[in-house]
Amino acid sequence: MDTVDLLVFGPHPDDIEIGLGATIAKHVALGFRVGLCDLTAGEMGSNGTVEERLAEAEAARAVLGALWRVNMRWPDRGIGPNPEHVRAAAELIRRARPRAVAVPYPSDRHPDHAAASGVLIEAVFSAGLRRYPTEGAAWKADWTCYYFINDWAPPSFVIDVTDYYETKRLALACHATQFRPVSSDAVATRLTSATFARLIESRDAQFGAQVGVAFAEGIIVREPVVRPHLLRTWDVR
Repeated sequence: MDTVDLLVFGPHPDDIEIGLGATIAKHVALGFRVGLCDLTAGEMGSNGTVEERLAEAEAARAVLGALWRVNMRWPDRGIGPNPEHVRAAAELIRRARPRAVAVPYPSDRHPDHAAASGVLIEAVFSAGLRRYPTEGAAWKADWTCYYFINDWAPPSFVIDVTDYYETKRLALACHATQFRPVSSDAVATRLTSATFARLIESRDAQFGAQVGVAFAEGIIVREPVVRPHLLRTWDVR
């Protein structure tokens, strides 16, 4: 497995794209190496087979430009404080050696998203303990970033993703079984409603409007963000 600068975890195959798709595309364009990890295959979802969802996830990876995408195949609706889940995620972190790790924000309407956040924070911490019993040398990422899937809160900062928002749309479109199902046994869900796409885009547009750009994705971190000075822009004359 190639090491990466940014490792992004998502509970289900489309969650990464919903919350952080444009930010991933921007990091790839800037030359950073990005790896993606889905925790489940979303087998409890109302639409789409496991095979379809895994293929859609790989197609979205190609659109975003990430180096690789793996699936833990944890049971959908079975994410929880399982020591084996923590160990598996910690091992992946040690293998990937990311500078930054992105995980779902812990407050979310979907129980899997909240549960995943808790398990992954334990994994990030455990991966850095040299005596933690899993494969690989201990690895401590520089920091952990929380991204939003459904719910959101005032962010610590936002990423201007205006130039990469169409890439996010294309990556989301790869998950056709979730957003535009055409099979004869497809059922209407929250995701198939046009209002869901508007919900995501309106959130990203609101974050963008707050900083004077078209679209931005919000991030929360638990520690203070260091700035070089009090001027708003980074460049110093």
